[in-house]
Amino acid sequence: MTAGTFEAATGDGPAPGESGGRRDAEVRVAFEGLMQIRRLTNTRAEDPQAVPAAWEVRQVARSVALVLEAAGIPASAVDGDGARTATGYRVEAGERPGTARVEWAGPPGGGAAHEEQEALTRCAAELGRLGWTALLYRGPRRRRFLEVEPPAAGRTR
Repeated sequence: MTAGTFEAATGDGPAPGESGGRRDAEVRVAFEGLMQIRRLTNTRAEDPQAVPAAWEVRQVARSVALVLEAAGIPASAVDGDGARTATGYRVEAGERPGTARVEWAGPPGGGAAHEEQEALTRCAAELGRLGWTALLYRGPRRRRFLEVEPPAAGRTR
């Protein structure tokens, strides 16, 4: 990340610092910009704000992370050694191109596994509200995760 460049929290970075108010403002501005991009580029959609823009589809993991952070859902965090320090969403590129994977991660013994169904259901609802398709699966060790993708080609809401 370049200094001065906004990056949505993916859950694999440090916990937000003391600049919470500043970070909230940056997230709000980034999300408002995203909604403006949708309004300007989704001119054929019945509701332009309810369909991911082409820019988002090219950067699914970043876009999904922004939606979740803007919704006030907490991101997980790691320390300098890569150890989990906070419970929350973790977004990464999915196994298939054009998809993202969302997990509910936290420190060992922190209870993330017990929270994941409810937390991921909330994530899926927020993503669905903004036009993403989010399907809940069980992975290794029976841990749940979301696979997120743009709506089917040509589908508008």
